[in-house]
Amino acid sequence: MAVALTAPWPSAESLSSPREVAAALAETGYLADQQLAVPLFLAARLSMPLLLEGEAGVGKTEVARALAEVSGSRLVRLQCHEGIDADSALYDWDYRRQLLAARGEGLGTSELYSREFLLRRPLLEALESEQPVVLLIDEVDRSDEHFEALLLELLADYQVTIPEAGVVRARWAPYTVLTSNRTRELHDALKRRCLYHWIEYPSRERELEIVRSRCPGVAEEIAERVCAAVDRLRAADLYKPPGVGETLAWARALDALGEDAELDATLGVALKVREDVERVREADVLRGG
Repeated sequence: MAVALTAPWPSAESLSSPREVAAALAETGYLADQQLAVPLFLAARLSMPLLLEGEAGVGKTEVARALAEVSGSRLVRLQCHEGIDADSALYDWDYRRQLLAARGEGLGTSELYSREFLLRRPLLEALESEQPVVLLIDEVDRSDEHFEALLLELLADYQVTIPEAGVVRARWAPYTVLTSNRTRELHDALKRRCLYHWIEYPSRERELEIVRSRCPGVAEEIAERVCAAVDRLRAADLYKPPGVGETLAWARALDALGEDAELDATLGVALKVREDVERVREADVLRGG
């Protein structure tokens, strides 16, 4: 790192180990194992970005939300997409106001590109925040290599260069979390600037703990049925296996139905691809549920 900024965790002194980080996150309902708690702790202690990869639905985005809650920080989220660029991610100029000002006040070119006319997008907003933030750069694999190059200066030095306004440096090192579903390989230059962790689907036992934590009103019998069913679905070589979010939604759906709750009838809560639903029913994957 080229800079050493204050870490964004106001309670960093009390969260002095990965174990304490995991315990704090558990209070928000997010259950992090030791393998995840270690890079989360180091990202805060070393003021380094953290790249989380894993299948869709394993809880990567929820990590950032839980971190913001634990640290009492504001969550600033940048949702990446194909074609994303500096105008939508970093900054843009308020051309309408510039034009009106030029006509009405006769401003020169240098004056038109003052901070007065600058529109802050999520990345710049996170850098210029007067209070610590958790910056979530979500699904960075949906962007292209040009956008990855745009991120390099920010991830290395917590600063960005605006040609018309100069270098903007962060007052606080934002706790930066990047997520990727690995729909494509990210460039090595981006990875080198980050700590890295791959999040697996939770085990059946761990997922049951998650359901108990996040859905405390759901009956134990329903929670166990759903987790067992999800475990079978993920082993069935489906196009889109259910994520943890689908597990929680399925448990709530069965609980809402009460005595009429059937796994097969509510399969659409867990699966979102027609071919997957047909394959599960034809192979009787949910037999016994």
